[in-house]
Amino acid sequence: MDSVEEFLAYSIKLEQEATLRFAQLADAMDGAGNREVGKLFRQLSDYSRLHMGDAMARAGYRDIPKKAPGDFEWPDLESPEAAAIWGTDPMIGREQALEIALDAEMRGYQFYKHVYDTTTDPEIKVLAKEFVAEEEEHVAELKRWMALHKAGETLPEETNLTAPH
Repeated sequence: MDSVEEFLAYSIKLEQEATLRFAQLADAMDGAGNREVGKLFRQLSDYSRLHMGDAMARAGYRDIPKKAPGDFEWPDLESPEAAAIWGTDPMIGREQALEIALDAEMRGYQFYKHVYDTTTDPEIKVLAKEFVAEEEEHVAELKRWMALHKAGETLPEETNLTAPH
């Protein structure tokens, strides 16, 4: 990342993609009658929306570069947190759905961690550290849900996630 403005442009796009994809996954889970996981995906979509709002608020007075979707250079073909689209298959099982969500959150964490580890800009480092911590929390929560599922336990009604800083 060359500037805080570029970091924020990427963050806004990443969280926008996560918001949309997790909402699609939630709809698929709701349609398949898997309301517990649908609710989790809805919460992840909502948290991504909050993260996007946080990034947009931080952009505030800054001149954020306007980028077309193809202008973003992601580690893979699409935004790191754009969960696998096949997760919208209404026949997908709970474990597969949770694995898809965990994979997306891990990629988001790795993206922000890479920025944190490689930037020399102190302002980007501070912002990236906050985003790393938020993604780390999402990864831990999804791992908790996976462990509960594998143990045959009832999934919780709510996540243990906190709102962005």
